[in-house]
Amino acid sequence: MPETVAEPPLHDALAQTLAADRALIAGIAAYRAAPYTRQMVDPPCLWEEGETRLLDYGGEGPSVLFVPSLINRAYILDLMEDASMLRWMSAHGVHPYLLDWGWPGEAERTFSLTDYIAGRLERAIAALPGKIVLAGYCMGGLLALAAALRLPEKISALALLATPWDFHADDPAAAKRLSDMLPALEPMIGFSSSLPIDALNALFAMVDPYGVGDKYRDFAAQDKNSARARRFVAMEDWLADGVPLAAPVAREALAGWYGANSTARLQWRVAGLPVDPARLTVPAFCATPARDRLVPAVSAQKLAASLPRVRVIEPKAGHIGMVAGTHAKSSLWEPFTDWLCQL
Repeated sequence: MPETVAEPPLHDALAQTLAADRALIAGIAAYRAAPYTRQMVDPPCLWEEGETRLLDYGGEGPSVLFVPSLINRAYILDLMEDASMLRWMSAHGVHPYLLDWGWPGEAERTFSLTDYIAGRLERAIAALPGKIVLAGYCMGGLLALAAALRLPEKISALALLATPWDFHADDPAAAKRLSDMLPALEPMIGFSSSLPIDALNALFAMVDPYGVGDKYRDFAAQDKNSARARRFVAMEDWLADGVPLAAPVAREALAGWYGANSTARLQWRVAGLPVDPARLTVPAFCATPARDRLVPAVSAQKLAASLPRVRVIEPKAGHIGMVAGTHAKSSLWEPFTDWLCQL
């Protein structure tokens, strides 16, 4: 007969559960008690349209326009004094610009992905002199890729940072579950012409159901005066400061990207033109963080493999930690800046 493994006593399992719960509660309480408030002052605004602003971080060297996600605030790339990717790059041979999408107003809530890319993003690009490097973070990478394919005369290189591509590469069933949520979300989408922040946070929780508990348990054990703890609080504040998603974009992303995997199947179109990374003629840089729970590395790697001229790095970091964590400088800022300066 096969050897049986004894189950741990019930009281041991209960003790472990209670300990985990205590750590979770302690982590949440410590975060709520943290005195941090973001103090960063925005740099000059070079161009604006509706709720969108183009911020100029100054510097000497290649001009790089950073395109963030439509879902979260742009300032994750300028988080705090000792955790600002853009200010560091400005001081190290790069001239960064940041496209701050802002809070979607009445006009923006009618926007489709084509409106954002072939409209507002392309007009922001036109506001910058000469050729530029386009750098997209997360969802912003998909927008940047589409724009780079549409504007080969304006874009000299493309950077894709934690950008998803094959939404079914890691867990197709999980992607389909997100897509299947769309009918249930339609009443609130229709009411506000957007997918509200609380609904977006719930969808993120479905992608990584254990992540929230794990990070607060970890925070409970940290020295609250450490740089790591201060950045954790700043990043959590940023996560809580979300932005609703325009109704047409929410429908396109959930049904098209997550449900039909339209990107990897080369069925995603912007203004009628297919978005095919194999058609990109300029040099590309891809960062695919190994510990990314929101955008699994395999999803981003499929995009990198489709690009003809690409440099790929795989930081040992998570989705947010790669751009703003305590090791972000060595994981991303330095290798990305080195690549830019060698173009």
